[in-house]
Amino acid sequence: MVVATCKKKTAAFGVPTIDLSEDKSIASEMIVKACEDYGFFKVVNHGVPKKVIARMEREAVDFFSRPVSEKGRAGPAAPFGYGSKNIGFNGDKGDLEYILLEANPLSLSKRARNFSNDPSTFSLVTNDYISAVRKLSCDILELVAEGLWIEDSSIFSKLISNSHNDSCFRVNHYPPFIAPNSNHNHDDDKDELNNNHWDLSPNPSKSRVGFGEHTDPQILTILRSNDVSGLQIYTHDGFWIPVPPDPNEFFVFVGDSFQALTNGRFTSVRHRVVSINSWTSRMSMMYFAAPALDAWISAPPQINNIITSNIYRPFKWGDFKQIVYSLRLADSRLDYFKNHTQS
Repeated sequence: MVVATCKKKTAAFGVPTIDLSEDKSIASEMIVKACEDYGFFKVVNHGVPKKVIARMEREAVDFFSRPVSEKGRAGPAAPFGYGSKNIGFNGDKGDLEYILLEANPLSLSKRARNFSNDPSTFSLVTNDYISAVRKLSCDILELVAEGLWIEDSSIFSKLISNSHNDSCFRVNHYPPFIAPNSNHNHDDDKDELNNNHWDLSPNPSKSRVGFGEHTDPQILTILRSNDVSGLQIYTHDGFWIPVPPDPNEFFVFVGDSFQALTNGRFTSVRHRVVSINSWTSRMSMMYFAAPALDAWISAPPQINNIITSNIYRPFKWGDFKQIVYSLRLADSRLDYFKNHTQS
């Protein structure tokens, strides 16, 4: 059964949390530190209206609640459309179904009839959501530029505000999973998170991999989920850490392209989704902020003045995207663009 968000809130544990209503100088400093230390953080007071989130969630719940045969008419994902189990084109699989859409109004209007009996409403609701989280992405990127003391605060945000940007929008639905012979209580997931009893290596008898470990290739990812756990991030010191869900806020991931744009000062965060004993399905919505296909990914001079050797050679987003599609989910794509001429 696909369900919408419950009203119960869960306090985040150990996740850097940035209040975007703070003074800009404070927020920008905190975001830069979170990007350096984790490549991941949560934002509160983000400015995205609750009704925009709720309407998008309702559209997604409606679609995933349909019969398999009906959903299948929106697929197969190649790469856009409806997909199930298969992730990408190179053999990766997960216990999920998903929608992947281009984040532009023209494409959405063409595809909307495959996802809803009321395509105009689906298109309107999805565009409203994408517009809101794109603005949030731009706000965050401008704060990053200020925190890095870059004079042009739009140096990163203009890459995704460009009308030809290659951003996309994805909704993942992970079905409920109850381990065999499990005497499971509905609140066990949250108790496990709050008490630090972390399942650091998925065990088929106790859990199921919904989406395998990976980094996101884009600049930023803006994620919002319902109140079902499962997301885990990999820290610099080698631990998988579960992230308590918070349906009222957004989680932000540094992507591979942002790692290159900051010449390695920020590191894209490796993450995965593991289903551990839940009667309820998890649903997450991700906006992947990407530049235009012909945009160059290259660290600005202000970054290179701090880190003198260029770790990565400049590359176009479209070329990087081709490499991404040719590799497995867990592969390190940026290795192909390292500048090996540096000593």
